Amino acid sequence: MDRLSVLDEIFLRSHRGMGTPIVLQGLWRTAEPVHPALLWRVHRDLRTGPLGRRVVRSLVPGARPRWQPNQSAYPFTMVQEPIPAGAVLDWADRQGADLNPETGPGWRLSAARLDDGGCVVALTCSHALADGRALTLAIDNALSGIPLAAPVAGHSDWADARRMWATVLGGTARALRHGIPERPTAAPDRKARSGGSGTATHGAVLAIPARDWNRVAVSHGGTANSLFVHLIANMLWASGFPGDTIAASLPVDTRDEPRVDNDMSMTEVAIIRDDTPASLRRKARSAYEHRMTSPGGIPEEILQVMPDRWAYRLAKGAGERDILCSNIGNLPESLLALGPHACTGLAARAIHPGLRPDALPRTRLSGYLTRIADTYTLSLVSLDPEAIPTADALTALAQSALADMGLSGTPW
Repeated sequence: MDRLSVLDEIFLRSHRGMGTPIVLQGLWRTAEPVHPALLWRVHRDLRTGPLGRRVVRSLVPGARPRWQPNQSAYPFTMVQEPIPAGAVLDWADRQGADLNPETGPGWRLSAARLDDGGCVVALTCSHALADGRALTLAIDNALSGIPLAAPVAGHSDWADARRMWATVLGGTARALRHGIPERPTAAPDRKARSGGSGTATHGAVLAIPARDWNRVAVSHGGTANSLFVHLIANMLWASGFPGDTIAASLPVDTRDEPRVDNDMSMTEVAIIRDDTPASLRRKARSAYEHRMTSPGGIPEEILQVMPDRWAYRLAKGAGERDILCSNIGNLPESLLALGPHACTGLAARAIHPGLRPDALPRTRLSGYLTRIADTYTLSLVSLDPEAIPTADALTALAQSALADMGLSGTPW
């Protein structure tokens, strides 16, 4: 579809400063330098692929913004002077700056040589352009030439506006007839938390053998996914979270064919201290059948016909819970190598460029899980600098939580 979805527009507003800024990132590590000519070819294919687009606003009231092809892009850059291997994530964090899904470019491909002789490559893009699964599809397309579904041409602005107003007005009238429940007031921990004047977020990445992860999951009556949720919740409690219940937000991939867009919904589970991977398996299965929706049956499309600031106030905090557990799933095997260079590590995560320490969201800890070949990669982002003040503290917290389950992870 060539029109923005409700989710696209929520991420677009966060880019404009209304909400938590979110940028997605895929990272590849190799044991030897990657020749720049290879990455220039990948950059060319990304520029002409589905990430090569930008948002165009309509002048017709009610018509949704649409996507327009845009081949302008930041040039591929490679840092020639080696950076410390231990500073990979610090370098990667800086790649999220100055991405703009409206004027473009909304994505960036960059690389850096490492002082251990290796190389790190980062593909970073605005969340308005793609979700986590879509980012892997985009790079898979660029590396392997697998064609992706082309956007379906939409209606004219006037036709789209008529359809949107009919949906919103008709749906709202039905909701009013049934009565709209009073919107609950925000709990104290949903309000912006002050993080002082230091760095707002910290990141960590750990690789875990897949056979060990799956063995532990099965031994506790769970799945790879429920073990993941269990670990992130235990990390939050170990960091000093005072509540006896943790609300976890779980993204769900809803695409029925490979498409580079935001094609997901959100659900949630309430986790208590006695939960196990087995009980969380049951809770997650039930949660996937009940996705988060707009209150009282009001069509979510109402957010697309309102002025931005009104829509932001209505949807503020939507999808945010105490933790985010995003299981991106299996990555395409084409990502195991960059040309002749075997990858020694792959990670996918979200970062938050420009997030102010005095405007932190409810979410305190985010986890992203991927698997490729024989390795699970656990990427973590802490948004609670008071509880987790450094990246080393986040890594130590993760290693302790893994050890409690009989697992060990190799940090990047």
